[in-house]
Amino acid sequence: MSGSHDRRDMLKVSGLGLAAGVMSGIGAGVGSVLSPQQAYAQAAPASLLRTVLDRKKLIVGTGSTNAPWHFEDEKGQLVGMDITMAHILSQGLFDDPNKVEFVKQDPAARIPNITTGKVDIVVQFMTVTAQRAQLVAFTRPYYLEGVALLTSTKGKLKTYKQLLAAGKAARASVLQNVTADGMVKAALPQATIMQLDTQANAIQALDSGRADTAVIDLSTVRWLVKRNPNAYLDSGFSYWPQIYSAAVRQGDQDWLNWVNTAFTVAMFATEGDLYDKGLEDYFGLKPPVRKPGFPPI
Repeated sequence: MSGSHDRRDMLKVSGLGLAAGVMSGIGAGVGSVLSPQQAYAQAAPASLLRTVLDRKKLIVGTGSTNAPWHFEDEKGQLVGMDITMAHILSQGLFDDPNKVEFVKQDPAARIPNITTGKVDIVVQFMTVTAQRAQLVAFTRPYYLEGVALLTSTKGKLKTYKQLLAAGKAARASVLQNVTADGMVKAALPQATIMQLDTQANAIQALDSGRADTAVIDLSTVRWLVKRNPNAYLDSGFSYWPQIYSAAVRQGDQDWLNWVNTAFTVAMFATEGDLYDKGLEDYFGLKPPVRKPGFPPI
């Protein structure tokens, strides 16, 4: 009897404790937050996290000529999805998305500027590779790039199914490089391939009717279709995935962990306003539905 009685009492206490714990957890998310001074003290003294907080601005290496990732708008302001990711970091650091100094750099300067400390972080559509990861530390991915087939609203072949069925009659333009033929044939095995010196010329070949499809980055396809829905179509097929991440200097786990956390809550939790707006503005994508109860990938 006493054992059964004790068990009922234990369950009652456990239930009350659970309810209190739940309420405590919700309350902690609202009011029981570390002060900035306490949070600051947790970072290792040599961590870039402390340096950035002391400096009161974030220094980001990026580009300025590649829409939809980083480019100048009509006012000369840097915009794009990479720029949005930088603003997300500034928001998390200073509760202000605009405390960012952008260092415009050539893609070849991305790794040197990180390793020499010229910038705090590089956010510049940087493809993750095992070789690059020997030189810099990559953050969690914020986009999965791929190859896609852009078609024209004026063309006879508009969908991937139509392009594939056309066989040799389908003409595909692509940026000239050693892997170009293999990349096209992975999607369109029988297509007639037209290698051109720039991606702009590959797209122009589609515009002029010399090509039925331009084989280009998925992000560029989404950007062009978003901006010019009366001119361009997404054929509905993408492949050859590549990971885009930001890069930081190796050996600073506090800084890397913080950046990963800021990206995670922007992509998967309640701090997603900037990320969601970027997806809509630059890719025409609807924000992801955040479903409680299951951890993000």
